[in-house]
Amino acid sequence: MLAFTPVGSSLLSRFAVTPTPIATPSPTPLPPTPTPTPPKPVLTVVGSPPRLNVGAAYLFDNDTGHTLDDFHGEVPRPMASTTKIMTAVIAIQAGNLDRVITIQQDALKEVNNNNGSSAYLRVGDQIKLRDLLYALLLPSGDDAAIAIGDGISGNTQSFVNVMNIFAYRLKLFQTHYSNPDGLTYYNVSNRPLPGNYTTGYDLVRLAQYAMKLPLFAEIVKTTEYRLAPSAHHHGYNWPTTNSLLAYASDAPTVKVYAGAMGIKTGYTVEAGGCLVFSATRNGHDLMGVVLGSANKTSRFLDAVTLLNWGFGLPLKVPSV
Repeated sequence: MLAFTPVGSSLLSRFAVTPTPIATPSPTPLPPTPTPTPPKPVLTVVGSPPRLNVGAAYLFDNDTGHTLDDFHGEVPRPMASTTKIMTAVIAIQAGNLDRVITIQQDALKEVNNNNGSSAYLRVGDQIKLRDLLYALLLPSGDDAAIAIGDGISGNTQSFVNVMNIFAYRLKLFQTHYSNPDGLTYYNVSNRPLPGNYTTGYDLVRLAQYAMKLPLFAEIVKTTEYRLAPSAHHHGYNWPTTNSLLAYASDAPTVKVYAGAMGIKTGYTVEAGGCLVFSATRNGHDLMGVVLGSANKTSRFLDAVTLLNWGFGLPLKVPSV
């Protein structure tokens, strides 16, 4: 008879398996919480905007999207040569800026028949569209506006139709164009014809769009453009009409405004002095419009008054 000898506890202990302890996983450290960037102080309207002797005025803070001043900003008014902002926008977006446009007689007739401003283009000259944009925006050539319209659309009226379609697409619902230069046309009774009008609000919105086009922004801050003579055209020298950028004979007493970036002048008897302007100071970017100012000089003085007031507003950190 077999007998089983109990295994002693000392023997069992020799074969016992000691469990390997499971390491406690270390928690993955969270990335450090970034120090929040404090909100940038913004220009804050305190008190009333300056009172100007104008038909309409509008001042806009491009940094915040805030309207700082709105005086009759929704009232349609004639816009004179600020019309050419849209003319330039269409031309720049039409495609080939190196296309050559031949200056026709109708461009010169526009100036001569309507007492318009001129880039002094010569009939038969063949000039690139890029160069004509300087003729359009610096000396405010009405002849350049007609030449551009003819060159892009074949005739002025077809080009104006494009201007109005694009204005609608930009939701400039209180803007309408009757020509590409902003001149006033008259009926047989020598009364001004309606049809070329806008508002301060619409003009600011259009200017915002235009200033995002690099070529447009570059042209409107240029003080003078020289086009050397070639086998295809005469030589030209086109100075700006914007006294905020440089001395201009239309307003010889106006001083250059530090930080001015453009944009476009305008004047007719019916529209009065008009100006779309932009300036930067201490990292702040303001844009504005004056319509119906008393004369060619006062439009700049009115703009300077608005800009100085806007840049002088107190800086406050917006509430979160």
